Amino acid sequence: MMTFILIFITAVVSVSCLKNRTWFERLALVPYRTVHRREWYRAVTYGFVHGDNVHLIVNMFVLLSFGQHIERMFTAYQHAGTIMSSYLTYGLLYFGGLVAAAAPDIVRKRNDPHYASIGASGAVAAVVFTSIFFNPWSKIYFFGIVPIPGIVFGILYIGYEQYLNRRQTRDGINHNAHLWGALFGFVFPILVDPSLWNVFVQNLLHRS
Repeated sequence: MMTFILIFITAVVSVSCLKNRTWFERLALVPYRTVHRREWYRAVTYGFVHGDNVHLIVNMFVLLSFGQHIERMFTAYQHAGTIMSSYLTYGLLYFGGLVAAAAPDIVRKRNDPHYASIGASGAVAAVVFTSIFFNPWSKIYFFGIVPIPGIVFGILYIGYEQYLNRRQTRDGINHNAHLWGALFGFVFPILVDPSLWNVFVQNLLHRS
């Protein structure tokens, strides 16, 4: 349910911002304004703004693919008594992913009035990597074609994003946000309940 709600709200806000530049600029992550004007809400609202329809569709498709699975898993853990609320946990994962992805740029770019970042990629990466945490051997389709184990995909993804981030490529993609969102998603289950680390280790060692 929450996945569909997030997709609906993100789609409505993104399309509206594409038509209204004022709203676009008001919601985007601009670290300079975030810090110097105390517009801290931008650390979350930027995730509901996208540069174009392709950017929006790709992020929402990935969120749809992995979000429903995570919702079902959190519901199962709620019934088992591991977590108090599946809705709250999912919300903390998604919005925590947004903040975690934004935080490094807020620090690094706080004195650059021209820097801006948008998109839900950091939060979506967090959802994907939480899925990898619980199902390290489940198949993820690399480039949508080649099926590889989630844990292998995760290692390749982190390495790739770190490489591009260090090169500071000018492709218009915030690789730093992808990297930190993914790392947050992987450690999130441990933050919820440290004993879940044992679940990851067991699933990693006992490939089904």
